[in-house]
Amino acid sequence: MMNVSSYLGKAVDALSKAAALIGALLIVPLIGSLTYEVVSRYILNTPTVWAYEMSYMLMGSIFLLGMAYALKVREHVNVDIFYGILPPRGKATMDMIGLAVLLVALIWIVDALFQYALEAYEYQETSGASGWNPLIWPFRTVWVIGFGILTAQTAVELARSIAILFKGEGESGVWHE
Repeated sequence: MMNVSSYLGKAVDALSKAAALIGALLIVPLIGSLTYEVVSRYILNTPTVWAYEMSYMLMGSIFLLGMAYALKVREHVNVDIFYGILPPRGKATMDMIGLAVLLVALIWIVDALFQYALEAYEYQETSGASGWNPLIWPFRTVWVIGFGILTAQTAVELARSIAILFKGEGESGVWHE
């Protein structure tokens, strides 16, 4: 029988995967907008005022929404000079330390990003980077969402590492061979 933490872990895993899928789907409008800009600029000689900002916002959103899934499937950069030769409990110890530090940093980052997005919404801040000059709070909200999901995934992976370390059992999403 699954316990609450197992259900929560599976829910966070599913949320990470869904966010990554949304991020992957954003590649379609990114390609479309860049293609439109190239045709408009070089064939029709009428460049757009919105393509630059649209492309950095879409590309940023793709990365932000994929971060947690990258952690889940262990695709982040990893230095494993010694990690690869460690037994499962040794790996779990290293993971636990790294994930605990990351979790503390992420909690602080999410709080700061939330305040940053809220201020952009309250003041109706615009980008100021082009003639389009869109409101910036929707993109900053994606920052909060992306880092929030990464924080949740980090907490789940930390709990999985702790379970392996202290119980010597269980398979943590990505933290296993």
